[in-house]
Amino acid sequence: MSSATAPVTAPTAGDDRLEQHRVELTGYCYRMLGSLFDAEDAVQETLLRAWRGQGGFDGRSSLRTWLYRIATNVCLDVLRGRGRRALPMDLGHASAPVAAAMGSPESGWVGPAPDAAVLPTVSDPAEVAVGRESVRLAFVAALQHLPPRQRAVLILRDVLRWRADEVAELLDGSVAAVNSALQRARATLAGRDTAGPADPLDEAHRELLERYVRVFERYDIDGLVALLREDAVHSMPPYRMWLSGAADIGRWLVGPGSACRGSRLLPVWANGGLALAQFRPDPAGGHRPFSIQLLEAADGRITRLTHFLEPALFARFGLPERLP
Repeated sequence: MSSATAPVTAPTAGDDRLEQHRVELTGYCYRMLGSLFDAEDAVQETLLRAWRGQGGFDGRSSLRTWLYRIATNVCLDVLRGRGRRALPMDLGHASAPVAAAMGSPESGWVGPAPDAAVLPTVSDPAEVAVGRESVRLAFVAALQHLPPRQRAVLILRDVLRWRADEVAELLDGSVAAVNSALQRARATLAGRDTAGPADPLDEAHRELLERYVRVFERYDIDGLVALLREDAVHSMPPYRMWLSGAADIGRWLVGPGSACRGSRLLPVWANGGLALAQFRPDPAGGHRPFSIQLLEAADGRITRLTHFLEPALFARFGLPERLP
């Protein structure tokens, strides 16, 4: 996907041409920053800088390239001096399945993103597949282990398919420096688990997800555990704790997690695949937003459950404030 297009005139405030790039810029910033909220803020800042700095646009590069230069600088500013975002499994050993293990909620986690917010609409099936792969939760989490400039180089070269000379121009560097950064970034990612969920259109995967919905809504924990691989893991950001093994996950769900009994699940598209929005029973009546659940599977069994306990995300997925 090359960035090169014919030169264009400078944008103006409220210019629709800027808005046309919002989704792809949000996807870029999400991969860079690991948070949808941070990405949205970064894109808003990018568009504001573009509106205010239109005099700096000379038309020699494409408007898209110019916007990516601004967005990259915004992301590098955000990342300067900030610790990397992570998933709970990156930060310590598995917890015992007891309530006390939850501790206090913390910030700084990698978060999920709705596909509609980060994946532009394209018609080429190959581009669709690449887009989905590049926003998988495991891949986005792995990107956070890279230094910021290496992160930008890898995304621009390997995900967006920019040429080395284009990236060098954007970063005000040399082609040799870009190639060196890309080599180091690839070596780092090669040592990390970036495996993602099965193809969201795969019939067996859809059937597994449907079975999970049925047993979870019935709160049939034996049935749910039977869907898990023996070494499955379960985490619940913003809490640091995470569980390892189907047996411990089952113990948690019948113990501290039993408040989820009676929940309802709605399908959503997140991080390149099908996910679930969990509405938990509200003592005042009905069901209220509780978590966005991302599931990964292999060989017909669920290998990872990541429940993001962040109701503020529901609005980004276009979900209702509550269910009757």
